Amino acid sequence: MQVGDIQSAMSQINTDISAGKSAEDVTKSFQETLEGFIGNVNDLQNSANDAIDKMASGEAADVHEVMVAVEKAKVSFDLLLQVRNKMLDAYKQIMQMQI
Repeated sequence: MQVGDIQSAMSQINTDISAGKSAEDVTKSFQETLEGFIGNVNDLQNSANDAIDKMASGEAADVHEVMVAVEKAKVSFDLLLQVRNKMLDAYKQIMQMQI
């Protein structure tokens, strides 16, 4: 998962909203986008775990590749946490709105 992926997905959702798509369609699009991001983060975490296991068993000789895999997983997870935090903040603001 990269920042550009998030920006392009959010701009697509904004386009969908401005194009007059139904709320249900936009919600599904947003849900699919989040599921894709979570899946990507999970894949990176799994590949980092595999690299660590190979390193521990002696199969992987290159420490740099293992460290790169671990850092990619860490950065992507941190990004996902920040997206989650922003979504929770937005939800809290919506809930505090008076009608």
